[in-house]
Amino acid sequence: MKINKIIYLLLALFMLTFSACDPIVDEKHLENSTDVAGVELVATQSTPGGNKITLSMNTPGITGYWDYGLDKALTNEVTFVYPIPGKATFTFVGSLGAEFFTKTIDVQINQLDTPLDQDWYDLVGTNTVAGKTWVFDGEQGSGRFWWFMSPNGSAESAMTAWWNAGDCCAPSDAKGQMHFDLNGAANYNHYETATATPKKGTFKLDIKNKQLTIFNSTMLGSAAGNKDGVYTIVSLEANKMVLYLNNSETYGTGWTFVFVPQP
Repeated sequence: MKINKIIYLLLALFMLTFSACDPIVDEKHLENSTDVAGVELVATQSTPGGNKITLSMNTPGITGYWDYGLDKALTNEVTFVYPIPGKATFTFVGSLGAEFFTKTIDVQINQLDTPLDQDWYDLVGTNTVAGKTWVFDGEQGSGRFWWFMSPNGSAESAMTAWWNAGDCCAPSDAKGQMHFDLNGAANYNHYETATATPKKGTFKLDIKNKQLTIFNSTMLGSAAGNKDGVYTIVSLEANKMVLYLNNSETYGTGWTFVFVPQP
């Protein structure tokens, strides 16, 4: 009998010892505070149909950011001047708590009654719907620097020519042209020659980061360009545009492109 009591006591002590070693786990599970339908997105225009727009996400407990095409805003509310007339779709990307979501809102822009940043007018002209055509600032044998190898590193070295390739070995579209307009979208057309059928695409002008990106088409002189279509803007004025690549995928060096409006 005593032996049984001792065995039970030892077993009890054994169980207490190992249970004391078990970690205490405080499990917390993420839960959604609402569903996508419950996320309220609001667009307010400064004037009816105007192009100064405020986007707001008004649902408490939701975190995320606005993607409004021109840029992204890591806030629930952002105000900007939109350059393109027509219907625009803006996107809020966020978290419901336990899962991520995207939700869009459409805005109709009927008039550009708030002036754009000057860079837009320099690129596409003051008549933004009609747009503007650009060509190279020179031709083969002219001695001008319009398509040339330049140092890697930064846009500050863009106008330092290592090799004036355009003067001896011009690209196939040296006499071509490119057209930018904002007629319902950020439209871009590349012409291999002045009379060729255009290769249509779109573009993004990133003023804050000084970048011009071409989508689904090619920049003039893209024989030295990169597949992503992203170019650094060295300068953009009404009568001249200089673009730069830090590292041409073709040549492994910097490369500079100089354009002027079509005469």
